[in-house]
Amino acid sequence: MEDLSNIPFFQSLACITDHLGFCGVIKNSPQDFVVTEIDVSGQSVSVSTSDISYGPGEMEHKVSLFNAKEKVAETVNLGDENVQRLCGFEDEISLSDCPLDVVSKECVDADEEEHQSSKMKLLNLLLDVSVLESLTGFASGIREAWMKETSASSQPIELSLGTFLDKKHRADLHGAVRQIFPFLVTATKGAEVIVKPNMDYRELCRLVSQEEADSFFRFLDAKLESSKYVFKPDGSKPHRTEVHHFLSKQFGKLVESKSFSNPNISGQQNAAITVRFRDRRASSKKRHAADGPDKQDIYTAFTLMKENLETLEAITYLSAELNVLPTDFSYAGIKDKKAVTYQSMVVRKVTPERLMELERKIKDKRIKVTNIRPARQHIRLGHLKGNHFDITVRNVRNHSGDTSVKIQERVIEAIQNVKSTGFVNYYGPQRFGQGQNVHSDQIGLALLKEEMVKAVKLLFTPDQVDDPVNKAKRHFLETEDAKGALTIMPEYKVRERMVLRALNRYGVNHEGCTRGWFSIPHSMRIFYIHAYSSRVWNEAASYRLKTYGSCVVQGDLVLKDESVDEKTSTSERVHIVSEEEESSGKYLLHQVVLPVLGYNIIYPSNKVGQWYHEKLAKDGLQTCKFRVPALQLNVPGCYRLIVKNLHKLSYKIVEGTELCKTNNGDVSESDKTLQTNVNVSLSFDLDSSCYATVCLNEIMKYDV
Repeated sequence: MEDLSNIPFFQSLACITDHLGFCGVIKNSPQDFVVTEIDVSGQSVSVSTSDISYGPGEMEHKVSLFNAKEKVAETVNLGDENVQRLCGFEDEISLSDCPLDVVSKECVDADEEEHQSSKMKLLNLLLDVSVLESLTGFASGIREAWMKETSASSQPIELSLGTFLDKKHRADLHGAVRQIFPFLVTATKGAEVIVKPNMDYRELCRLVSQEEADSFFRFLDAKLESSKYVFKPDGSKPHRTEVHHFLSKQFGKLVESKSFSNPNISGQQNAAITVRFRDRRASSKKRHAADGPDKQDIYTAFTLMKENLETLEAITYLSAELNVLPTDFSYAGIKDKKAVTYQSMVVRKVTPERLMELERKIKDKRIKVTNIRPARQHIRLGHLKGNHFDITVRNVRNHSGDTSVKIQERVIEAIQNVKSTGFVNYYGPQRFGQGQNVHSDQIGLALLKEEMVKAVKLLFTPDQVDDPVNKAKRHFLETEDAKGALTIMPEYKVRERMVLRALNRYGVNHEGCTRGWFSIPHSMRIFYIHAYSSRVWNEAASYRLKTYGSCVVQGDLVLKDESVDEKTSTSERVHIVSEEEESSGKYLLHQVVLPVLGYNIIYPSNKVGQWYHEKLAKDGLQTCKFRVPALQLNVPGCYRLIVKNLHKLSYKIVEGTELCKTNNGDVSESDKTLQTNVNVSLSFDLDSSCYATVCLNEIMKYDV
């Protein structure tokens, strides 16, 4: 098996495009690499409120409005996202001057109408006029057949909306159809989108009104975390029980329902069914409930802007200023260090007022806290749709020996090629520790083999730089003096300091090192194992492309339902391509996935699967169960698409001139000649877990 350890990161990996590319410099300064997080609803993280200054009592008013959301929602029968607009921080509405029934009828209906209009515009963009007409006719036919209770409605009928190679377009189409026509369901066959009648909808219409069924299925499809749906008040307990049973049977794994009673005008109790999405952190909420409402944690959300800082460094700074633990902060993803980044964060045990005070006091110009508002709970890692990138590549030039065309033509060729073909979905070099002597994946391998002492020594292997961090690491490796190393190690190196404290207490032996690793948060411990799995995935993807190219062959893995997140760990959702399917060309390379190592994955049944087994054997993991009980680490694994596309791409080629400079940066008096520089500005969106550096490498064919 080829040893890739000493080969530059991208040079060892296969590409799927055949253009020549170009050279250039990225991250010349942090301002050249701007990353803006895109939340699960598809909106870029907002920093617009940073210019707003709250007067005395204004933030308290915001918080009181937020705390009233639950009460408003139950009374008005609104989805949580609509209540957010009423009681949130965009367009403030005075509830005292606006009766609740008016708020419900005028404000919410207007918002719903706007939402439906946007979905209709999306359908117009994605579908041809003839297909849209067929869809409308199909939907009308279903409604009419159900209203007449004709036998035709029970027949297995479906409508094809056509083939869509771009997964994002398919996802947008699924969402738009289900929101406009909630009585229909959509499915993907290969890259073809199919529409069918929703029989669950029809069954619910036998129990509630059509209007309620429409609203409920729109709520269900939106899957907005912490939102809820309230049916109309129902005085019949047997009927409510029937509705509860239906919801439990059909959607019990996704939602839970309860009846809440409120007195009506005459004083009689009139119950209504409320439906909520099940909380994945139910056990944690139960613990909070046992402590009583007064002891429940406070959560505050905000937008973090950081420049030339690691995410953990920024959190360490904020935690010290707020006197809370770094683990009290949660975020959807780690952002690049040498960049200007904007991302959502939530901090526990800190009120919005207190964070507002900190915002005014922050002296570090590399950190800015904006858009502060109350929140209900923490942010889950990976709970984002993607990231938007604004990147400038400077000093663009042809590769050595490429003189056939001008650089401008090379740039256009490269960008257009990747725009149409996509890029290989490798994990980026920052996942492994770019420029370090020891990479994170090496530590992860040692942890999987339960070589705790070796893992600690790898963690403290110094780089060539003579700074306090490497001095502390060097001191520890030479002397095993954890206490002495701790006095040298900078405060912001949180995980290293945690490990050193444990080593100082328990010793530098197997037990002490195990306790050292266990002392750092779970997300940090498992990061190293994920780094190893990512390295193996990269090499497997490169081997797959070098062996089979862009053809989908027998034994490849594809997702059965592409509306499912590719990071799913359920092997039942993965299909092995058959010989007949290979011959017919049923699947495309964009649909092929490879497993990310874990205990709950299956391997391709072709040469790629054999490669995985040989790789694990070479690394001494042939019997590995991907569980490390001593560190409470269980790695189920998942699947990752080989090829991804970028979205909303735009670019600009900028030519300019500047004086030639000497090596020390001064302009030579004897030779004040002008040199021409070409810079390229790119703007695009990437799905979550995709790396802009990987996309740029596919464009430039250059180890960025």
